[in-house]
Order: sequence, then structure tokens, then C-alpha cells
Amino acid sequence: MINICRRPSAKLSKPARCFRPYSLANGNIPPWRPSNVLDEWVQREAHPISLRQLTFFGRTLTESRLLSSANYVRLELPTRIAHRLRNMQTLPYSALTNEHISHVYEAYYRAFETFRKVPEVRTLDDNDRFCEVLKTTLKEHLTVIPRLAMGILEIQDSVSGDECDQFMNTLLRSRISRRVIAEQHLALNETFHSPWHFDGKKSGTAPEDEFVGEIFLKCNAKEIVEKCASRASELTRKAFGPDVALPKIILQGHLETTFPYIPSHLEYILGELLRNSIQAVVERRGAGRDVPPPIEVLICEAAQHVIIRVSDQGGGVDREILPYLWSFAKGPRRNKRLQNLGKVPRLAATMQELQIPPSSDPDSAEAGSSGEKFGSSLASLSGRRPDLRLGIGLPMSRIYAEYWAGSLELHSLEGYGCDAFLQISRLGNKNEVLSTRASMDAV
Repeated sequence: MINICRRPSAKLSKPARCFRPYSLANGNIPPWRPSNVLDEWVQREAHPISLRQLTFFGRTLTESRLLSSANYVRLELPTRIAHRLRNMQTLPYSALTNEHISHVYEAYYRAFETFRKVPEVRTLDDNDRFCEVLKTTLKEHLTVIPRLAMGILEIQDSVSGDECDQFMNTLLRSRISRRVIAEQHLALNETFHSPWHFDGKKSGTAPEDEFVGEIFLKCNAKEIVEKCASRASELTRKAFGPDVALPKIILQGHLETTFPYIPSHLEYILGELLRNSIQAVVERRGAGRDVPPPIEVLICEAAQHVIIRVSDQGGGVDREILPYLWSFAKGPRRNKRLQNLGKVPRLAATMQELQIPPSSDPDSAEAGSSGEKFGSSLASLSGRRPDLRLGIGLPMSRIYAEYWAGSLELHSLEGYGCDAFLQISRLGNKNEVLSTRASMDAV
């Protein structure tokens, strides 16, 4: 059960509070936790950043800048986690005792306690130890997305669908923000220790000329569409058989445009859109050998934005699903979604999760051979079957699109097909869209 205790204290202006969630799964009762520790961090404001700021900061990487990056991450992570813990504490009693919500709460609190106790990073050795903590925590939190999605579907007797969606959006947006700054620092640390790096000086055509940490300065939409289309086609063949006739992907528009972006974010969004379009076309036409209508992808470069339109002739979205297209909690097929989510042990929201890993063990060396970095981005994370539909791809894609002040819209023409419009900032000068801060007096 959840116990919130209030004890008078002469040193505090208001009573100290303790918060203790209880997991129905195993009956373990965590130790008492004084919430005044959390209060101190909830008072702090998060400091949003933009792709341009991250690029300028990491472009000339010195030891001093690397240590400065470590201390920024060291303070930002517990601050951002504290606000989300406070959000979770405001859920009703029955919601917080849910097995999956309790699991996420415990994981967040462990991370909060870990990061708030990290001392100031003063040396490269300190930074190396901090990076190991980051890597461990990133790996441990790969269970968060499926656990949250299952928990949200199970607590609707006590929390409305709209509140569940708001809660899910808040936690996932904050999760993206934390992983971005953590993975960016890990990537900068990797660059600093690389053989081509010479204490802030460049040497010829080093890889850091195009990458600054996780940010690819010359991200090309055409190349990413082709990469995602190839993977989505492979996925569909595994689901429908090697002889299935797949729609051709026709690329049009400004095919040479480039912009700074985090490739894994764009890969995830376009991967979901293309997978949905290809499967819709194949299912509408049947798994025969007749040539299906093509999927058209238009890339449009404007002064401040890049707009990518994905158009298919897959028959459109079912009328019963359309009103709930962007919802994590509402809509039909709830039980089926819960069953499918239970089959996904880990999910980091990357393109690779759409594939069958080479090994059934996601922790094996073979499973990570596709380019695993820091236990999350570009990793084969689960044994998810290619036809295993979770119902979270589109709403998660919209969160990723909006994170850097972009947008994602979908227009369904019933009986014909869908047009999806993805807009992203071309200049990289938009701050990350952080979740609102939690209230000190929420609990």
C-alpha cells in the first residue's frame, strides 16, 4: 500500500512527508523515503537546450567542456526525474498500486537517488565513473515504455482516459529529454577518447565533422526514408511470407536537403509511418503477387522547416480506431494491446525494435551487433514478432516529432488511403519541448 506520513518537525516550515509505494507483484515494501528530499529537487527548474546549442558546445571539445557537460547532466537528470516522481505521486491510490506503474516508480526513484548522490565531476576519472552510471541506468530503464503502456491500459477504472494520455505524454516527453542529454554526453565522452580527437582540434575529415555527439549535422531525409523503407519491407516479408508483393516507395521533392538532427528519432518516426503504410497496402490487396499501388514520399524543404509527406493507398484508418489514433489509453482492442505489450520485454523506441533480433536473447552479443550504443538507441531490443502490434507507435512518433518543436499529422481518406505529414525544424534552433514542472504541493 501507499503510506504518506506526516511528522511534525521544528526545523521545517511544514511537516515532513514520507512516500512508500507498494508493488502488488511481489509484496516487497520499499524503505521509507522522506519526501522533503524530493521537494528540494522539485523546486529546481530544468534547463532546456536546442540542437544548435548542443552542436556549438560539442563542436570544439576540450577537457573543460567535457567536465562541464558531465556536471550539467549530473544536475539535470535528478531535477527532471524529481518532477516526474511528483507527477506519479499524484495518481490515485489504486493506480499507484498497479504492478507496472509501481515498477516504473521504483525504477525512477532508484535513478533519482543514484544521480542526486553523484559528487561534482572534477577529473576525467570522475567523468568515466559517471559515464558508467549513465550506461547502467539507461539499460535498466529499457523496460519503462512497455510497463507504462500496460499500466495505463490497466488503471482506467480509477483514472480517466484523458488523464492517462496526459500522464503518458508527460512521462515519455521527459524520458526522451533525459535520454537525449545522457546519450549526448556519453557520445561526447566517446569522441573525446577517440583516436581522431586532439583536445578540441580537428584532424582532416574526422567523423566528428559530421557528428557532434549523437547529432548528425548532415541528416538527409532521402537516405533515412530509404533505410527505413528497406527495414519495413523486410519486416513485412517476415510477417506475410517471402513471396508477398510489396508496394514500391517513390521518393519525390527536395531529395538533397540536409539538416541537423538525431537520426534515431527520425528513423523511429519514419519507420512507424512506412511500416503502417506498407502493411496497410499489403493487407488491403492480400498477400498475393499482384503489383500493389506505390507509396509516395514527398520531401519539401522550406526556409525553417522540412516537411515529409507519406501517402499510401491502403484503405485508410478504420472508423472505430480513427478517433483514438493518438491515444495511449483510449480506443478498442485494449485486451489485445495488453497481450502484445506483455510480449515485449524491453522497448527503447528505435527502428530496430521493429525487426526480429538475430538472437532471442536481447542481451546477447549477437543481438547487439546491429550497432548498439549505450543500451538504447540503434539497438535490437526485443523478440517482438513483426506482426505484433502494440498500438503505441503513432502517439509515440508524435511525441518524438514535437520534442524538437515539430509536428505530426495524419489525414485518412476512408476507402482510399492515408496522408501523413511530418514537419521538423531545419535550423535546429528550437529548444526541446519539456514537460511542465510538477507542483511542490501536489502531494
